[in-house]
Parts: sequence; structure tokens; C-alpha cells
Amino acid sequence: MDWGKAGCTALGLWVPALAVFLLGACQALPIPDSSPLLQFGGQVRQRYLYTDDAQETEAHLEIRADGTVAGAAHQSPESLLELKAVKPGVIQILGVKTSRFLCQRPDGTLYGALHFEPEACSFRELLLEDGYNVYESEAHGLPLRLSSSSSPSRDPAPRGPARFLPLPGLSPEPPEPPGIPAPGPPDVGSSDPLSMVGPLQGRSPSYTS
Repeated sequence: MDWGKAGCTALGLWVPALAVFLLGACQALPIPDSSPLLQFGGQVRQRYLYTDDAQETEAHLEIRADGTVAGAAHQSPESLLELKAVKPGVIQILGVKTSRFLCQRPDGTLYGALHFEPEACSFRELLLEDGYNVYESEAHGLPLRLSSSSSPSRDPAPRGPARFLPLPGLSPEPPEPPGIPAPGPPDVGSSDPLSMVGPLQGRSPSYTS
């Protein structure tokens, strides 16, 4: 009997079996989710939400300490917002100064809540081609709008523009370190013109004579 041929035949039978085993093991293992959307999980941005239309509304969204939401013509501490992703495409909006979450009622009115309510305070962020964004309530599907001054007072639902331009929030500059006074001109008449020795304590009378 040719043992060499028998060994080769046995090895030839094991190679396909081993390949099938390894293929099954690879298919049984979960493939990690490499979706690029996962990088936005927990992402935090500080922004001013600026909105305008072709008529009269031009404002930055403010969440005030009393829970009201309004528009201000200029950026203010109340209009600095923190946008945080709660899941892909959905964010929460928090007023940095007032620590209130931007929320929306079923009729579309906005208010600031001290506690995050997932149904009322979650917004879908839709990016437009012109750089503006549209935010819609995830639960109600209503766009986030600021009330226009031309809206009737009897109609609480906002009817202003729904496009917002996220403007980067400027972080406060770090305090400057205490400055070191510039050295004065050297005293050419002194025995230590460059002040390398420093002041002497208890000088000998013979030193000044």
C-alpha cells in the first residue's frame, strides 16, 4: 500500500471540510455595524438657530428662564443652544443658560421644559441644500416655527418661517495668564546693571561707601 498517496487523499478530503467549517463559523459571527451615522450618537454642538423670511421675521431662537420660546434680533445668552443627537437624525435642543429643553405641543406651540420629555422634545433634523435646516417634531411631525408678529393673538400656533440656519456658538475665551512686567532699562551706574544678583539684604556699610 502506498501510504504517501493515502495521506494525500485523506488531506484532500479534509481541506474542503475545513473550508466549509470556517465559512460557517464566519457567517455565525455578527458583523459589526459600520454605518457612518453611528458617529453622530451623543454628538453635542453649540449653535444659534437663526431664522428669517422674505418679509419681516429675522430672529434667533431663545429659550427663556420662564419657559417661553421667542425670537431675538441679536444673539444673546438665552439663544445659545446645545444640540445633542439622541439617535441618528433625531436631536434634543437645550438652552445653555436656562437649562431648559425645547419642546413642542401637539398644536405646534413651543415651550421650554426643565426635564427632557422624549415625545415632546425630540426633533428630526433635516438638512437643506442651501445650508438651512428644518426641524420637525418626531412625535407630531410638525415643523419647528417661531411665531411671527403678524400672527393673530387668538391663534397660538406659530406661523413664522420654519427654516433655521445653525450658527456656531463661540466658546468663551480662556482668561489670559497674568502678565509678567517687562524689564526696565539697565541701570548702567549700578554694580549689577542686569539685575542678576537681586536685592541684597543687610548690605555692609563698606559696600555703599
